[in-house]
Amino acid sequence: MTDNTKRFADHVNDYIKYRPGYPQEMLKVLEQRISFNKGKIVADIGSGTGLSSIPFLENGNKVFAVEPNEEMRAAQERMLAQFNQFTSINGTAESTTLADHSVDMVFSGQAFHWFDKIASKEEFRRILKPNGTIVLVWNSRSTRSAFQVAYEKILYDTIEEYKTVNHRNVDEKIISDFFLPQEMESATIANSQVFDLDGLKGRLKSSSYCPKAGVALEELMSGIDDLFSKFEDRGKVQFVYDTIMFWSK
Repeated sequence: MTDNTKRFADHVNDYIKYRPGYPQEMLKVLEQRISFNKGKIVADIGSGTGLSSIPFLENGNKVFAVEPNEEMRAAQERMLAQFNQFTSINGTAESTTLADHSVDMVFSGQAFHWFDKIASKEEFRRILKPNGTIVLVWNSRSTRSAFQVAYEKILYDTIEEYKTVNHRNVDEKIISDFFLPQEMESATIANSQVFDLDGLKGRLKSSSYCPKAGVALEELMSGIDDLFSKFEDRGKVQFVYDTIMFWSK
């Protein structure tokens, strides 16, 4: 079984280049719904290459970016070195190494589905200040367009592991149960990327379930070639996401 903390070690460069960021509207939602402001201290759990930390650092927040994967953590340290409010932490959701009651918000972008739900909940309670907030966010690929329906089908048909590691396996009930006894709240924001063929392939290669080499990768990329040829418009395709936010105080 693959160690989840090492899954992205071979995908770092593609992750940096081709994964989507988080829309500025996300901060507006947090400001309106949980009174978030630049004085709040954020623990970004499973911070990866640092994409999820950027909105908060640009907002002026102090951010503890907690990431267990050495390669991803090194990438975030290079990317975010210019931010004085950034601290890189070698830790996990279940053992962040942060002090008791030291952060106002626990944030996790695109990572909660890898966590041990019981152990991480206890850890989040430990590091959160009284009345602190847990916020879980995914950039979830839309399947409202024929192109993205076909893209999803290629993943299901050609990558066996995708059926088990897909973040959609974590449904709203699992998240709602995680927040108990507090009530879950949610919001959805539009997000998108535009790719040429190389970008579309890079986006797929940034995923932990993408084969690294060999016949499996060749067959997968052949399918992407055919898909792009069918749906491209002036050499581009649009990758649409729903940035889905869940939180509870």
